[in-house]
Amino acid sequence: MRLKDLPNLITLGRIFLSLAVYGLLATAGGLFGFAGEVGASRPTLLHLALAAFVIASLTDFVDGWLARKLDAASPLGAMLDPIADKIAVVAVIIGLGAMDPLLVATPGALILGRELVVSGLRETGLKLPVTMLAKWKTTAQLVALGLCIAAQTAGELRSLAQLMLWLAAALTLWTGALYLRTAITTRRA
Repeated sequence: MRLKDLPNLITLGRIFLSLAVYGLLATAGGLFGFAGEVGASRPTLLHLALAAFVIASLTDFVDGWLARKLDAASPLGAMLDPIADKIAVVAVIIGLGAMDPLLVATPGALILGRELVVSGLRETGLKLPVTMLAKWKTTAQLVALGLCIAAQTAGELRSLAQLMLWLAAALTLWTGALYLRTAITTRRA
C-alpha cells in the first residue's frame, strides 16, 4: 500500500461503516428476526450506530482533504466519494425507517429521489461538477441524519431532528433542481 492510496481506503472504510450503521439501526428497529432479543441493548445499538455514523461522516471531509494534501486525487476517488456519500445517506434513511418511519419517510423519500435523479443524470455522461451548495447539502444531510439517530434515545432532540431533516430535504431538492436545469440547458446546446 502506498500513502497515496490512503484517501481511497478511507472512502472504502466509510462505505463499510455506513453498512454497519444500517445493520445497527435495523437491528435496533426490530427489522431482523433476532431483534426481539435486543430489548435492553437497543440504546447501546443506537449509540454505536451514532458513533459509527459520526466517524463515517467525518471521513467524508478527511478523505478529500488528505487527497489534496498528498496530491493523491484520482478518478477512482472521484467516483467512490459520491457513492460513499449516497450509501451513508441511504443506509441511515432505511435503517431509521425501520424504527421511526414518521420521522424520516417523507423527507427521506424526497432526498433519495433527488439523489437517484442526479446520479442518473451523471450516468448519461453529463458533466455535473459538484457545487459548493451541493457540498453544503451533503453536510446538512449528515447533520440532520445524525440528529435523527440521536433523537431515538434523546426524545428532546426529535423536533430539532425533524426540522433539520426537512431543511436538508429542501436544500437537496434545490440543488437537484439546479443540476436538472444545467442538464436541460446542456442538452439543448
